[in-house]
Amino acid sequence: MKPPIQPGHVVFSKKGRDKGRYFVVLYTVGAEFVMMADGDTRKIDHLKKKRRKHLDGCPYEAPHLLQMAEKGTLKDSDIRSFLWPIVNKSNGENSPLNKREE
Repeated sequence: MKPPIQPGHVVFSKKGRDKGRYFVVLYTVGAEFVMMADGDTRKIDHLKKKRRKHLDGCPYEAPHLLQMAEKGTLKDSDIRSFLWPIVNKSNGENSPLNKREE
């Protein structure tokens, strides 16, 4: 079963210019789109809007980042520091980068 693509979850981009990057979903726009940030190329003040079908869900959740966003205290550095260990250990065999399209 695939991990969900909901606010507070980490996702992996499968298509587009940002292919191969990890993001944190901050909120949804309708049933088809989500708004996300990685704190580096896509910052909080300029979120990325992307279709769900172009994303893979990851088994990581960041509810504390959602709480900070609701309070207005979320910073790009918070997102970067949360994603850093995920990105750096993703070069292993379970990485979406190593999956072959079937």
